[in-house]
Amino acid sequence: MLTGFGVACNDDFLEKLPETEIGTDNFFNTEEDLSIYSNNFYSVFPGFDKYNSDRATDNATTTGNTELKTIMTGSANSASITGGWNWGNLRSINLFLENIEGAQVSEEVKLHYEGIGRFFRAMFYMNMVSRYSDVPWYDVALGTADTELLYKGRDSREMVVEKVFEDYQFAAEHVRTSSRTGEVNQWVVKTYMARHALYEGTYRKYHSELQLQGTADKFIEIARNMAMDVMENGGFNLFSTGEINSDYHSLFVSTSLAGNPEIIFQKVHKNDVLNSGFSQTVFGNYEVSPSKDLVQSYLMADGSYYTNQENYETKLFVEEFENRDPRLSQTYAFPGFVLINTGTYSQGGGTYVQQLQKNFSGYHQIKGFVNNPDITVSNSLDIPVLRYAEVLLTYAEAKAELGQLTQADLDMTVNAIRFRVGMPVLSMNPAVDPVQEKRYPNVQGASPNWKELLEIRRERRIELALEGFRQDDLMRWNAGKLLEAEPEGLYFPGLGKYDLTGDDIEDIILIPNSEVIPEGDDKETNALGEKLIYYRVGVQGDDASVYLENGTSGTIQTVAERGTFEEPKHYYRPIPSTQVTINPNLTQIFGWD
Repeated sequence: MLTGFGVACNDDFLEKLPETEIGTDNFFNTEEDLSIYSNNFYSVFPGFDKYNSDRATDNATTTGNTELKTIMTGSANSASITGGWNWGNLRSINLFLENIEGAQVSEEVKLHYEGIGRFFRAMFYMNMVSRYSDVPWYDVALGTADTELLYKGRDSREMVVEKVFEDYQFAAEHVRTSSRTGEVNQWVVKTYMARHALYEGTYRKYHSELQLQGTADKFIEIARNMAMDVMENGGFNLFSTGEINSDYHSLFVSTSLAGNPEIIFQKVHKNDVLNSGFSQTVFGNYEVSPSKDLVQSYLMADGSYYTNQENYETKLFVEEFENRDPRLSQTYAFPGFVLINTGTYSQGGGTYVQQLQKNFSGYHQIKGFVNNPDITVSNSLDIPVLRYAEVLLTYAEAKAELGQLTQADLDMTVNAIRFRVGMPVLSMNPAVDPVQEKRYPNVQGASPNWKELLEIRRERRIELALEGFRQDDLMRWNAGKLLEAEPEGLYFPGLGKYDLTGDDIEDIILIPNSEVIPEGDDKETNALGEKLIYYRVGVQGDDASVYLENGTSGTIQTVAERGTFEEPKHYYRPIPSTQVTINPNLTQIFGWD
């Protein structure tokens, strides 16, 4: 769940070192041994797949399966929701921590690697807490003889999270401040510590079922302090060359982020050495497509709310991109976008005509899309795991949640981010956007800075769009009900011809579902002599090319029914029934069976 890590290991809970491997008595002796072993922990950091990880939120829709989709649309239970209860990584981390003391290295080296191990243990447990809330805490590498520990029940969220932040604090004090590119250092630790403190603090604040509201501010203050430490002492800055229409996009399509002042941590890739995992499907109609709701969240170029525009809900595709925050056209394929890396799913290279397909929004994502057909370039794509922009947003949100926000805080956070793309500043006491207020009805009264908080949440959604933050944010803000709305796509007022490239020349034609698409020379041509692209339109369930809200008009429909988000149950996951059978002390909570 929590962004930036996961439980990737499927090893058995009691995993041992294979007999064919060097035993612990012959390993963990040198700094090289410690470094080699700890490298195994790095698989938890996200790769290229981060650009598709907003799927099934209000940022994007997907035709593929996701855990939350299964939960909301079916009768999910502990027998069907079985992922996530994997403890092999934790045993490896604890084994590492138990053997550091015997290494023949200096005290500084021991403390550094103990900090590394405790950092990864903290990350592991925050992921488990975000899924299950109360989980067993283990700080030893269990063996088959540890019967009492193996069959213990859940420890309280309160106790586990206290242990997590003890680990984080130790790591923040002892992990080295500098490291080789791609290795964890103190600033990586503090950035994750700030992220997870904000998560836990706001989760407790907005989730009354935990009965922990009284402890929320403690963690929000940690988030504030850690973020400020990174801001004051980390030496990072937002990347900017002054090119407001390209600097933001370039962060996500770079073959070398080394030396970029914004990058706190990255995954480095090189063709035929360690490929990036780049997939052209981030752009095309494969499974995921971004939503209209996200489009409508971007501000106008003058800083006003798009949703204040007259008839904003019925603007055509070309109109939607006029005079907007430049990040919109650096995230979505815009009218006039020139496609070079064509793949197999598009009409070919050149000025791109939005390809429509049933169950997809009609919008296409270019954030993270390498528009270069040279595979050596896409294979060498570096992934920005941690960006300084996130730290600024963490600080701004924490200050607003605590009711301590000032104009100076906004200027060095939100407004610095906006400056990169030439957007107007956010001032204190902004006018309230009714659409944004409706999204988060529990904000008013939560802080004296609630108006600013609404806009900080918008800024976070826009700046971090399609990087995998959205689901975690909705969960911690107690905003799961937003996931019930079916994501929509482009709007069409009726049948007929439409310009999708912004040159005032029609590119596509919508015809009734009852008609047959003509072939070859029977197709109409436009003023450029190019054949129009035909789509048969209908409602969900029809044998149509595209589904429209009203059959022959309205927004493109991506899914018939998103399902129901049941509160508070769906903020959590059940322990797999097989594990409860083995250990009856692992009882289910929040209505799961």
